[in-house]
Amino acid sequence: MLVATFRMMTNSAPGDESSSDLRAVVAGHGEFASGIISAVQHIGGVGHAFRALSNSSLDAGGLDAALREAVTALGARVIFTDLPGGSCTIAARRLAHEVPGLIVVTGANLPMLLEYALGSGEVRLAADRAADRGREAITVTPSLNRAEGSRAH
Repeated sequence: MLVATFRMMTNSAPGDESSSDLRAVVAGHGEFASGIISAVQHIGGVGHAFRALSNSSLDAGGLDAALREAVTALGARVIFTDLPGGSCTIAARRLAHEVPGLIVVTGANLPMLLEYALGSGEVRLAADRAADRGREAITVTPSLNRAEGSRAH
């Protein structure tokens, strides 16, 4: 039911052939990438659209090589990273300067990756929709604790 609801939210139909082109590398610190891809698989069944890459134990040269290999192996045209100024993003941007059409999206979150993997259409538009969904998903819920709200700031 959740997958069907998310598909309706993304305006994509099950079995849309163009979604098979939507593959991406997710790169981040520690187990960020593998963890978020696991959640994508659990919720949407589309974890296969992504390949995880951790920067753990990699220097800049090793990260560059690992990222290049991951993009090539998957045939990815998009790299999602965790932090805008992090080592994975810096490596992804270096690679994007060398690989025409490679797109880097920073600040990856679960709604963003679900939107991308369950989406369809041209890769650039899918990446833009995913970034929009990721931004829209960020909210701040005010405290319901009345005593907390009455304190001076």
